Amino acid sequence: MSELPSLVNDLALILIVAGAVTLLFKKLKQPLVLGYIVAGFLVSPHMPYTMSVVDKANIQTWADIGVLFLLFSLGLDFSFKKILKMGMAPVIAALTIIFSMMMLGIVVGHAFGWGKMDCIFLGGMLAMSSTTIIYKAFDDLGLRQQRFAGLVMSVLILEDILAIVMMVMLSAIAGGSDPDGSQMLGSLWKIVFFLVLWFVVGIFFLPWFLRVTRKLMTNETLVIVSVGLCCLMAVVSTKVGFSSAFGAFVMGSILAETVEADKIIRLVEPIKNIFGAIFFVSVGMLVDPQILVKYAFPILILVLTIVLGQGVFGTMGFMLSGQPLKTSMKCGFSMAQVGEFAFIIASLGLSLGVIGDFLYPVVVAVSVITTFLTPYMIRAASPCYNLLERHLPRRWIRRLNHLGTAHDATPEETSKWKRLIMSMSVNVLIYSILSIAVIFMMLTFFLPFVRQLLPHWWANGVCGLLTVSLISPFLRSMIMKKNHSDEFRALWLESRLNRLPLLFTILARVVIASAFIFYICNYLTRFTNALMISIAVVAVVLMILSRSLKKRSIRLERIFVQNLRSRDIAAQVHGRKKPLYEGYLLDRDIHISDFDIPEDSEWGGKTLRQLEFRNRFGVHVSSILRGNRRINIPHGDEEIFPGDRIQVIGNDEQLRVFGDALKGEVVPEDSDIEKREMKLKKLKIRSQSRFIGKTLKESGIRDQYNCMVVGVEEGQENLTMIDPNRRFEEGDVIWVVGEQDSLQQLFLA
Repeated sequence: MSELPSLVNDLALILIVAGAVTLLFKKLKQPLVLGYIVAGFLVSPHMPYTMSVVDKANIQTWADIGVLFLLFSLGLDFSFKKILKMGMAPVIAALTIIFSMMMLGIVVGHAFGWGKMDCIFLGGMLAMSSTTIIYKAFDDLGLRQQRFAGLVMSVLILEDILAIVMMVMLSAIAGGSDPDGSQMLGSLWKIVFFLVLWFVVGIFFLPWFLRVTRKLMTNETLVIVSVGLCCLMAVVSTKVGFSSAFGAFVMGSILAETVEADKIIRLVEPIKNIFGAIFFVSVGMLVDPQILVKYAFPILILVLTIVLGQGVFGTMGFMLSGQPLKTSMKCGFSMAQVGEFAFIIASLGLSLGVIGDFLYPVVVAVSVITTFLTPYMIRAASPCYNLLERHLPRRWIRRLNHLGTAHDATPEETSKWKRLIMSMSVNVLIYSILSIAVIFMMLTFFLPFVRQLLPHWWANGVCGLLTVSLISPFLRSMIMKKNHSDEFRALWLESRLNRLPLLFTILARVVIASAFIFYICNYLTRFTNALMISIAVVAVVLMILSRSLKKRSIRLERIFVQNLRSRDIAAQVHGRKKPLYEGYLLDRDIHISDFDIPEDSEWGGKTLRQLEFRNRFGVHVSSILRGNRRINIPHGDEEIFPGDRIQVIGNDEQLRVFGDALKGEVVPEDSDIEKREMKLKKLKIRSQSRFIGKTLKESGIRDQYNCMVVGVEEGQENLTMIDPNRRFEEGDVIWVVGEQDSLQQLFLA
């Protein structure tokens, strides 16, 4: 028999060791990520006392695939609509924290005399907190339902998104000999261009594709199609100059807006887990004890940098977003650790060859230490606030604690001009990107093909007309959209002074649309500028006046909006979407949280009146989610069942006590479970039996002895259901099902 490839041997070693170590970490209630890192160290060549991996190159390939699926899953959990609904507060907090921690990391790196790229990548690593570790810490400490935990998770979502952008920017910086501001802006514009293009095109086609093929999509085919799309976008992303991880994230974010998103998440989860485990094991394999000893002092300084930096700048970021001092300190102290993205950024730096080999194990060590410190940092927030409260003047504390009220703004206070200009700018940006993409594709690929079939000028004319025809719906929508909106009409009617600026907004969009036509004419013809401008203006006027083009553009936009809202509509229908008033409650002392009723809960089968949630905990049950049903404002006679998801309204302390009671009030485990086994036995009715002359109900076999008669023998081979009105006679042979103790009592009767 031939020997197994080294890859199989290495995978067997990795997975066995990772499984054993993670079981230990699970027992110790530590994050599994740390278990994977420890497992990687145990199987690395740096550990001479255990078996080690033979071929690290193959393992690194699998680890790269792990990064791919980690970011694909991150994209599936991401939603652009959620980001837009968050408002500016989380954005301000995230940008403040990331910028401050990145600058702090660069300064610390320079202080140690490290290289320029080492310092830049170090800043990027220190700026990213860990979503996984923080979520687990909140869960272990019973804080997940508190208001500040929701604020932290919102900022962490944005940090993950900004980490993707940071990876692209770092790649651009690493690729340039001496990057300047223009290069950075060019890279950022490139990110925005392809992100908008892929998202818009993806949302337009993918939901339609999944809807058409829904009857053919089994779980097997759906996971194959999803993974295939992920890998395809990774390849495309690499071809245009981005990382494969960026492409995987984009495809995940597109699929997140489809109806099948929840199903895809569930199917892809095992794949992500196994490849993600290999990635984190590969992280642990790079940990060299000699490097850790050599860089012990920098590691200690970096740990202090994370703890103090996040404590100060994290608090400042949340305060700038409008949160009071106490809440801001809880949020900032919770984020004092290095996250998983630090490992991904470090892997990127190593693959590009721009950072030293020492930086990876140093960051891993910092991550491990700060992970263990996370629960203590969360607990330390309140004592630190109490200390500040004792030493700072009361008027300062009062102003800082009520800082959030100064940031409250109602929709009525928002400028109509601001909303109108913002929406117009977004429309112009999206339709311009789509037009540029179409023009590029037609002039790059279609034009050379047509020139092989037709004479030069005929080919140019055909290509030009087709290109203008394809982009005409985009150009018309760019000009006409928002001209009949509520804001436009209100501003038009409010004052005559508004009319000239409003007309100018239309004129500006006409000029932009004409510029696209002018570019096409200039590329394909040798006409004079005046003639090309005239052609562009006439073409734009015809687009505006065309009724068929109007219908076409409206139909395309309607399809896009329908696809974009399909997941939300499905969630509303199936009762999975939280009520709209949740956003208003978050700005107050009370908020809404979801709780799942465990299978072994003592609350199962009891009514809300019996449970007395309001009297016991001070909370209100607003909705009960049961399968595809949503029971809003349930009455006191409504029962709670295991598997239900209930939405509860209360403040932090009330929800914490409620959650503890839900976890604590469970049916104790049956210690004599073996005795609960059901057995089938044969019972013969004898002359002295007390069952003679009685019907099945009169016998009490079911009610008194807790057994069930499944049949009566008719001959040697036939077993039939017994008639409930049939009376037992001597010699009857019946078959009875029950527990062992119940059967013994029945046979002794």
